[in-house]
Amino acid sequence: METLQRIVSTLVNKNDEIRNFIDMLNHTLSNLQVNSFHAISELNEEFDGLYSVLHEMKESMANTIQQEEARKIQALQDQLRQCSCALENSEELLELAVRSLDIKDPVELLEAARLIKDSVTVASAFRLSLKPKVSDSMTHMMVDFTLEKQMLQAVKFLPVPKAPEIDVAACLVADNCITMSWRMPEEDSRIDHFVLEYRKTNFDGPPRLKGEQRWELVDYIKATQYTLSGLKFDTKYMNLRVQACNKAVAGEYSDPVTLETKAFVFSLDSTSSHLNLKVEDTYVEWDSTGGKSQEKIKGKENKNTSNTASPKRSTNSPRASARGSRDRFAGESYTVLGDTAIESGQHYWEVRAQKDCKSYSVGVTYRNLGKFDQLGKTNSSWCIHINSWLQATFSAKHNNKAKTLDIPIPDRIGVYCDFDGGQLSFYNASSKALLHTFRTKFTQPLLPGFMIWFGGLTVTTGLQVPSAVKTLQKSENGLGGSTSSLNNVA
Repeated sequence: METLQRIVSTLVNKNDEIRNFIDMLNHTLSNLQVNSFHAISELNEEFDGLYSVLHEMKESMANTIQQEEARKIQALQDQLRQCSCALENSEELLELAVRSLDIKDPVELLEAARLIKDSVTVASAFRLSLKPKVSDSMTHMMVDFTLEKQMLQAVKFLPVPKAPEIDVAACLVADNCITMSWRMPEEDSRIDHFVLEYRKTNFDGPPRLKGEQRWELVDYIKATQYTLSGLKFDTKYMNLRVQACNKAVAGEYSDPVTLETKAFVFSLDSTSSHLNLKVEDTYVEWDSTGGKSQEKIKGKENKNTSNTASPKRSTNSPRASARGSRDRFAGESYTVLGDTAIESGQHYWEVRAQKDCKSYSVGVTYRNLGKFDQLGKTNSSWCIHINSWLQATFSAKHNNKAKTLDIPIPDRIGVYCDFDGGQLSFYNASSKALLHTFRTKFTQPLLPGFMIWFGGLTVTTGLQVPSAVKTLQKSENGLGGSTSSLNNVA
């Protein structure tokens, strides 16, 4: 029977992989057709642009030739007019000189010769250059596009960078950061920058196309390593991929990698919280009118409904069914619990109190905490308590016993729970300085617990155990630390 179940499970997983691969192939086919159309469109645009430039150059150069022709024509026509005028004057002098040869009177002939000599001296024909001012040559306006033709004939598609190769062994997931490292399959001096894309997922293996979050992008990375910081790990895995870009075009994406992102994620359970607490996901706020307003609403519901179960609580969600139904906290137990239990492993979360918060507790408890019980006052709950009502007090509480903590109260408190190791530690979340540690043996699942009176608390989940806390744990376990004398075996 077990063998058959394993075979069924294997077949289901394999079928799921094949369906995902078919989706990917169909997506690739669709993208191929779209990208080919875009490539042809861009090719036509580039050639149209080239034709336009060549046409403009042709018109400009033809205009230059015409201007040169007009300049030379004007120069030759001016020279022709000058020559015609000079020739006309010269012919008149020649005619005058020929007539003078017929003069018989020596004195009159001498005077005529003198006049003709003076006229010839100033005649334009003898000052005129008989060399053309411009030539008929237009060879200086000729072009030779042999080299340009060779360049155009050598035009090819842009060199596309090859896909980078992600070095999975060098990738690191720690402190809610992911450090990615990659390399090019071969040296490429034209690479200008890299693009890193990532997205959260709950599926191991290759990225899926359906039902996934969109890719987040980090552009213009100059190195072959990058660290994504300040992440919230509210899914099991992270898909990541890289592409290389030169000045003109982006290359293919690398083969994607899927990295595991372990972290403890929970929300606050509004279905069992005290009526004087206003709860929204990971935020809880004291509301002095909460109980009264809820009672009014409940009274109206009772009047309008007969023999109908109260709809105030639903157990449809997996988390709700997992924690089971319980009564709301009441009386002076202004408590709200996390909706996800800790049953093994090491976990970490942080809490920030508003500045006007008068009194609050942060810790863990078994599920059996009574509706009137307060954190730290039972043998199944552990917490640290801050009271700023009259004077500030800071203490660790368990089994109705308190130990004063003579240290400054931090703005943010980090909670570290090692279920298997039987350890609950509180830290200054900013400096990671140890505040207090409980040591015990946990025998039942634990729920994060919070009590508040006047003010509000913000809980941050999806955090990994910080490296600094891990280091302090090793040191504390080796040398001892601020360990509570309130410990017990629960």
